Amino acid sequence: MSTAAPIRNGMHYQRILLKLSGEALAAGQGSGIDAQLVSRVAREVAQIHALGVQVGIVVGGGNIIRGGTASGQGIDRVAGDHMGMLATVINCLALQDALEKAGLQTRVTTAIRMDSIAEPFIRRRAIRHLEKGRVVLFAAGTGNPYFTTDSAAALRAIEIHADVLLKATKVDGIYDADPNKVADAKRYDAVSYREVLDRELKVMDTAAFALCRENSMPILVFDLFAEGNLMKAVNGEKIGTIVNSKGE
Repeated sequence: MSTAAPIRNGMHYQRILLKLSGEALAAGQGSGIDAQLVSRVAREVAQIHALGVQVGIVVGGGNIIRGGTASGQGIDRVAGDHMGMLATVINCLALQDALEKAGLQTRVTTAIRMDSIAEPFIRRRAIRHLEKGRVVLFAAGTGNPYFTTDSAAALRAIEIHADVLLKATKVDGIYDADPNKVADAKRYDAVSYREVLDRELKVMDTAAFALCRENSMPILVFDLFAEGNLMKAVNGEKIGTIVNSKGE
């Protein structure tokens, strides 16, 4: 359970972990980095930061390479996963640049040491950065193969005592079916961890979800592409789907 500092300025969440997929950074390009989208995300982070919200960010690397995809093409799985970890570093450096251009102080921390471009991840140091008002970007996943960046996001959220894990996606919440394929798919406003398992809803991978469930870390799944949604999420407005112990 979170032990972050008391809420200030009326914000619903004081310390958040924002999970961005690599594909989201590519926007409509399919791959690579959409500089305009990254700049918009940075501006929205700056807006919530100005209200006293402490922000940690985990970014995927799927816009560059996925370990699982690479292994399917004949690359050793461990090597592929390491390539994917490096892809997350590229994305974090791009986002760091945009955040600093938006006037924020940042730190990139990595689960694999690369001291010339980022700090190694040290939990107490990361929390101190957050307390000093710096946006902390957590790169290179967990540092271990076979784990997704969803697992990294869950782990870092728990480690920094975030109030919520905000999972930014291309859809506006959790549905009982793929809304892009099923016209009458039902969207949930709130759902419990148990209901996610019972209904086999797709939130994140099993290991990441288990970490959140076992440590009572709320997950809010929301649409990244609707401008202003990050502020609404942090304000506790009814957007997306919240997953927690009570399902409310």
